[in-house]
Amino acid sequence: MLRVGLTGGIASGKSEVARRLVELGAVLVDADLIAREVVEPGTDGLAEIVAAFGPGMLKDDGGLDRAALGSLVFADPPRRELLNSIIHPRVRARAAEIVAGAPGEAVVVQDIPLLVETGQAADFDVVVVVDAPDEVRIRRLGDRNGLTADESRARIAAQASREERLKAADYVIENTGSLLDLRDAVDRLWHDLLAPRAGTGTVSATEPPSAS
Repeated sequence: MLRVGLTGGIASGKSEVARRLVELGAVLVDADLIAREVVEPGTDGLAEIVAAFGPGMLKDDGGLDRAALGSLVFADPPRRELLNSIIHPRVRARAAEIVAGAPGEAVVVQDIPLLVETGQAADFDVVVVVDAPDEVRIRRLGDRNGLTADESRARIAAQASREERLKAADYVIENTGSLLDLRDAVDRLWHDLLAPRAGTGTVSATEPPSAS
């Protein structure tokens, strides 16, 4: 089994990279999806969030109001750390269950937005970072999410810096071009590095550090 940590800043294109890796044969462990599962109505995760941040974090149907919670924690580091302390252990536990059930020769890709922030880089055979300049990501957040430039900068600032992510990377996919360019870069990553290493779970120190 080859364990791959996939990360990238908000609006970097990481989710599209994950989708292509699945098409190529990877087993995906999606931390964002798991993070939603562990705070579904009736879970102890949701109960702990309400206890920590108040009933205003709930929608009328009893589900988590993610927009309200996001607005509360993005500009408040202590509250964000408290939220992470509730969510991250549950996500890691569920991710470990999925990994344990994967075939022995699988390429297991764990899509973790906060991989660097949570100090998980050493847990993987390969860390892949999807990168794009801040200006590009600000434009994407405006187009995709309707955020203002200031709102986008605040979201970006709440995560690790580009420099911190790149320092943790074994392989970098630069996403500043077209979707076809991005898919081609993922295909090179798969065929040149991930698939050949899947049987041993090891990575040569001489592998090229990036693809564009």
